[in-house]
Amino acid sequence: MFASALRSWLLVLAFLTGAAIAPAEAPPQRPNVLLVFADDMGPELACYGHPAVQTPHLDRFASQGVRFTSAFTTAPSCTPSRNAIITGVYQTRTDTQDQRRRGIQLPDGVRPFTELLREAGYFTALGCRAGGYADKTDYNFVDAAEFDGKDWSQRAPGQPFFAQATLYVTHRNPPVGWGPVRAKSPDPVDPAQVKLPPYFPDDPDCRLDWATYLDTIEALDRQFGRLMKRLEREGLADNTVVFLIGDNGQCHLRGKCWLYDAGTHVPLLIRYRPGELSGPAVDRRLVSAVDVTATILDLAGVEPPPVFDGRPLNDPAAPVRTEVFTARDQIDEVHDIIRAVRTERYKYIRNYRPELGYRSGAYLHQTQPMLPVLLRLAEEGKLNDVQKLYFAPTKPQEELYDVIADPYEVNNLASAPEHAEALASLRTKLDAWLTETGDRGLPPKN
Repeated sequence: MFASALRSWLLVLAFLTGAAIAPAEAPPQRPNVLLVFADDMGPELACYGHPAVQTPHLDRFASQGVRFTSAFTTAPSCTPSRNAIITGVYQTRTDTQDQRRRGIQLPDGVRPFTELLREAGYFTALGCRAGGYADKTDYNFVDAAEFDGKDWSQRAPGQPFFAQATLYVTHRNPPVGWGPVRAKSPDPVDPAQVKLPPYFPDDPDCRLDWATYLDTIEALDRQFGRLMKRLEREGLADNTVVFLIGDNGQCHLRGKCWLYDAGTHVPLLIRYRPGELSGPAVDRRLVSAVDVTATILDLAGVEPPPVFDGRPLNDPAAPVRTEVFTARDQIDEVHDIIRAVRTERYKYIRNYRPELGYRSGAYLHQTQPMLPVLLRLAEEGKLNDVQKLYFAPTKPQEELYDVIADPYEVNNLASAPEHAEALASLRTKLDAWLTETGDRGLPPKN
């Protein structure tokens, strides 16, 4: 581990140089860790440069730590994504890749990381009861006792804690969706100021829905600010490492449930303890959500289990990712199978069931008011080719996007000769990952 290696190196250096080390000096205190999930939220924050939204608490937090610009979840919906994060292992390796298929036994060698923290003496808390934050877990596997209690205040005196809380306000709840949040907003976002992705028509209802999404992010920002104030009020801020990450991307058409960046690209902000800032304030490395798991274990001085896919972000010796992998399987009543690999420049998507087109489940139809708008405009012949993509009767078997030139992933380059080399390379990378992880969600071979 990086922390233990650093201590060993300092001891060797002291021996070689004759430097004195006070024998009574206590080892560094292990940090508390707070992991905050933003439910269904992409990086549409002011600190990421998104227009029209005001997120002063998260902006301040980002200025105190590290803002990761290229963090991706391993799945575009909460259950498989959270399964991967709690184990540090790709959900396709553990057969937990579907959106809510309960009762699965984790394979040998795979354990929730909270169990490892508990064995190392940490008190593990779910929900932060004192603040009224959500205690969402949403695991497919048979629950073990991953948490000791509902709030870090229940720990023994002097005991380090790990706490997990979910800020749920950004989640769409049928049938009302986000509407009640906007109704309570002290300063609703102006729809005229929002920037819509090009696959949405510039329609008043679409602008209002995007503005309402930003309203929920502003509400989340206020919730997050209250949580940070609690740490300060209780004298815990200086010894608590705090993570903020989305559990999947934005709940919009072409976002949640899909492997485009809108469904998997999430904010990741980490504030270390004073004097422990690791790396630049803005970190542009490709990051997988399982790397958060690895980082938490490393900070706690805990060795990861034998089967593990994460890489600690605070360890300069850890290999830097040149690509990240994502997967989508059954979500509610739709059993689609999609795999993807993304580098800094390219995204390659493989559709195993292209005949399904972009079919979504009833939940999304109930909670996404842009869909009837697009259906109406499609009938009226008022959608352009990009805006018609979502209504294609089938998906291509392969998709390739230059995410630098085409960040909204609307120009499929899979058949472009000038990108054939990139296509072949990414096919090979994806095949190698599927084999190495023993992907348990793929259709049987004939």
